[in-house]
Amino acid sequence: RSQRGNLYTMGLKELIKDFYVGFWDYETPKIMVVKNQTLGIIYRIVQFLVITYFIWYVFISQKAYQESETRPESSIYTKMKGVALVGDTVQDVVEYVRPSEGGDVISSILRREITIDQRQGVCAEHYSVPGANCTTDSDCIEEDADMDGNGKRTGRCVPYYNHTFKTCEIKTWCPIEEFAAVREPPLEEAINFTVYIKNTIHFPKFRVLKGNVKPNQKRYLERCTYNEVKDIYCPIFRLGYIAEQARVKFSELLETGAVIGVFINWKCDLDLDPSECIPKYAFRRLDIRKDPLIRGYNYRFAKFYSRNGSEFRTLIKAYGIRLDVIVHGEAGKFSIIPTIINMVTALTSVGICSFLCDWILLTFIDKNEVYSEKKFDEVTNETSHNTVTEVTTMSQGSTHTDLSDSVAL
Repeated sequence: RSQRGNLYTMGLKELIKDFYVGFWDYETPKIMVVKNQTLGIIYRIVQFLVITYFIWYVFISQKAYQESETRPESSIYTKMKGVALVGDTVQDVVEYVRPSEGGDVISSILRREITIDQRQGVCAEHYSVPGANCTTDSDCIEEDADMDGNGKRTGRCVPYYNHTFKTCEIKTWCPIEEFAAVREPPLEEAINFTVYIKNTIHFPKFRVLKGNVKPNQKRYLERCTYNEVKDIYCPIFRLGYIAEQARVKFSELLETGAVIGVFINWKCDLDLDPSECIPKYAFRRLDIRKDPLIRGYNYRFAKFYSRNGSEFRTLIKAYGIRLDVIVHGEAGKFSIIPTIINMVTALTSVGICSFLCDWILLTFIDKNEVYSEKKFDEVTNETSHNTVTEVTTMSQGSTHTDLSDSVAL
């Protein structure tokens, strides 16, 4: 056991000694020219792809030489204009715009369903409400409120207005909307309504403030509408233009309404002239069109009034177009730090070419270990001072060696 222990200790010491001595070794690449056309083609192709990637994609497309900011500060102001004629009544922004002046959300009523002269009382529940149909009072539980219904049940079973069948009586605003609502014609003139979208964006890192409206342009804004070529600083859009860009038929908007996103994209290269930093607009429908239960956009509101000391209201169900303004911004400017970092990364990545070709050479081509013997050499202090510098040129199937004059290491 003592002898085994001594052998184990000696082996461990040798291992530690070899590790310590090898730790201080210095490795340097050795230049070896391999005359192999296939390997040379692979090397140049990989080298070309790496260089092309960094020049075209990293530096030109992604502008990796710039410092960037992607979270700017933004403010939005919206206002809608237009006049529509409904029957003999003229309607303006007070009637159809909610709110009349807004921020990043504004909507316009395109069609209304009106229930007039509602007042608090009792009346029959609509027959489509689950459990509303009845034959006797016992079918209706008093004070039972259905969240899908219109009010609280009184416990009575009454005729459904002028029909022969019966439903449970409820306490609510009567008559109920489903029975008494009157559908008004849509506002077809709304296709020419205009919405003014003023946007200001600030890039605090670069201390740059930009807007989509030029200063002192009041008269210009009174007569212009947006054109992506001629009037890029006129953010006044026709609703018909917005629907067209969002690929939505305006006749469909008049029927069901819709939610449309107005995307303002700022992509500013601050190394160029400031006039080149202009917004790009895009429009896309945001509600789900394929599902009839949730597509479109509608909401309800009421107008209250008194008559003979009693309170009445007119309930309005409005179908309209809602615009959600969403701003994205990105700015970049030349900076020496990201430029150096990406250049070093590019130069380092070129080394992948040599690594890949070395692996192919030693794994698939060097069957007789001819290349590996030339590739790896070991030089120690015991080597003679009178050494020969060897430049080796290798081709498949032959080895050619030239010897130069002796040069001291």
